[in-house]
Amino acid sequence: MVKLNGEELNIAGMTVTEYLTTTDYDCKRIAVERNGNIVPKAQYDKTIIKNDDIIEIVSFVGGG
Repeated sequence: MVKLNGEELNIAGMTVTEYLTTTDYDCKRIAVERNGNIVPKAQYDKTIIKNDDIIEIVSFVGGG
């Protein structure tokens, strides 16, 4: 199991890109952190989510 934004999910074995395609996140407006380290967007296809990972996804909202 993986903890994603505080929720336990069974997404181990997926890449970050594979997971994101199952969501409504706008990939241009998010940051992904895995185990305390920011995952560069260029690495989403190569970063495999593993059991016990802690993933945080933060969306940026514009406005003013």
